[in-house]
Amino acid sequence: MSDHVASLSFEDALSELEKIVRDLEGGQMKLEDAIAAYERGAALRHHCEAKLSEAEARVQAIVQRSDGVLDMKPLD
Repeated sequence: MSDHVASLSFEDALSELEKIVRDLEGGQMKLEDAIAAYERGAALRHHCEAKLSEAEARVQAIVQRSDGVLDMKPLD
């Protein structure tokens, strides 16, 4: 994954991925441009999935104790 993709926020990566999908669905790109866009889209998808997994792990680390107080559970 390029360094540029790795530095994107989830929201920015998702926005760019959505634009790439629209452009590819439009069918007006040259073949080489479409291949490059597809490769970039694959990297963006991977980045978004990693960000979501990280967020899910952080959310799962928050547990509610029996007295109703939220507590942090250490991540493995």
